[in-house]
Amino acid sequence: MDIRIFKKKDGGFVQLIDKEDMAEWPIELPLLFIEYIRTKQLGSYGNAKKEVEKYLDEIMTDVAIPRLVSVLEGDDNETIIMALTRIEEISRKDIEMAKPIRKYLNNLLKKNNKQIVKLAQAISKNFTNAERKKELAQKRKSMREKEKLFLEGKISGEEYAKARKEYLTLKE
Repeated sequence: MDIRIFKKKDGGFVQLIDKEDMAEWPIELPLLFIEYIRTKQLGSYGNAKKEVEKYLDEIMTDVAIPRLVSVLEGDDNETIIMALTRIEEISRKDIEMAKPIRKYLNNLLKKNNKQIVKLAQAISKNFTNAERKKELAQKRKSMREKEKLFLEGKISGEEYAKARKEYLTLKE
């Protein structure tokens, strides 16, 4: 197993698996690896951050996307179903990790295989639910601010009632 090493100014190292080794992974793993590093780890890499980002982009274009596209646009329904099943499980746990597949869902929804369509719909629904959750969280935060302003007497009862009505409508 080869490793790519990035040196940080503080004397530390960042070690990532080599992209040739990733070519042997199941098709969804390189995408998940990239998304995980970008969302959870990249901030801690200090000055090596730009180099690591460049390497992740390289992995995306050389390994992850070509493999994913070849499987999802291929004719082997069993392989597609297996990949989508794993991606659907991941999308239920952490939708951010499944983001790279989003642009391929529309084509999968047009497939003739019912199981593929069902899995693609489930993943799509997970994306929709996550967006709704995010929107609700923003509205909830806004509503708390409006409530605080109302209690301080900085906005009228009508403004507060209007904001509350919008929030409740969205919540339903």
